Amino acid sequence: MKKSLVSSENSFVQLMEHLDYPESGLSNQVVWHGAQCQYNLLCLAAQAKIPEHTSPQNATVQVIEGTGELTLNGQVIVLEPGVFIFMPANAPHALAAASNLAFLLTRSAVG
Repeated sequence: MKKSLVSSENSFVQLMEHLDYPESGLSNQVVWHGAQCQYNLLCLAAQAKIPEHTSPQNATVQVIEGTGELTLNGQVIVLEPGVFIFMPANAPHALAAASNLAFLLTRSAVG
């Protein structure tokens, strides 16, 4: 597994300093992970898409920068800085970035 941005030696991180937009597609950095949850910093290039899929875990999305759309259970949600979304386990979702888009994805155990 990749090294986390936060560790026992470094308990904080400025996420804006780690935004890393690829030319196409997405980059994914582990911010922190534990037994019950994982935090990832995702950066999508403008016009990148993640096709519809599901996850067996609950998840949240916190938009940091950029714009796009998340389709969750058939509902289109406009993504812009400050938007927070809860995605229950097994909910179908897809994402399309209109501009470079960065968000914090938190996945947690269902319980």
